[in-house]
Amino acid sequence: MQIEILGCSGGIGGVHRTTALRVDDDILLDCGTGVGDLDEAALARIRHVFLSHPHMDHVACLPLLVDTLFSRLQDDPLIVHAVPGCLDILRSDIFNWRIWPDFLSLPNPDRPVMRFEPMEPGMRLDLDGRRIEMLPVRHTVPAAGYRIEHQGAAFAYSGDCTSNDELWAALNAHDRLDMLVVECAFSDDEADLARRSGHYCPGLLAADLEKLVHRPSIGVTHLKPGEEAKVMQELGRCMPDRELRRLSSGDVFRL
Repeated sequence: MQIEILGCSGGIGGVHRTTALRVDDDILLDCGTGVGDLDEAALARIRHVFLSHPHMDHVACLPLLVDTLFSRLQDDPLIVHAVPGCLDILRSDIFNWRIWPDFLSLPNPDRPVMRFEPMEPGMRLDLDGRRIEMLPVRHTVPAAGYRIEHQGAAFAYSGDCTSNDELWAALNAHDRLDMLVVECAFSDDEADLARRSGHYCPGLLAADLEKLVHRPSIGVTHLKPGEEAKVMQELGRCMPDRELRRLSSGDVFRL
């Protein structure tokens, strides 16, 4: 299993791309602006998109992806997985003929180029031997994380979330976790904002990682532009015994 970081920033500008991870060459975890760096051949190989939640930095490229691949998708639609509330928001607020065409009904309702498949936390799908489980998280909108297991290796992605018990209990229910990609959007100076906006800061994340029985390598994502060094320093002070890595677009991990 290969995980490629296409985007992992909390903003844009220069080298910054918003959240998107590619698993092997056919699965996306979120669909932020990092997807735009793939060429058309690579885009065409994507068959499934697993969304954590409907905020713009995580779905910005989804409308453009379907539009770009429109002719290729007419016989094999793109499948978008998310919690029902997330899919409802996409349907009403983006694919509504006002912001973007309704690709759930084009070229016709019986044969659309995009299909929504709702999931609930705890549900699992098998895609060519990769077992994908939706994880419960807590954010300001309907949201989820994901755990992927393949040939004994296990990877998890938090999406956007803040302090909770449910995510860690779901991960602890398994006997292995090799890598965790988790967000930490704010510094501890903005702990109140982190709580109110449904994000982690170093103190909150360190406290929650105490709930995790596994000791995975940890990739930190969703850092706000200009705050990256400060947040990583604070994380290091809070968790000197953890293997922490600031993620960058272009990072590739093989499990």
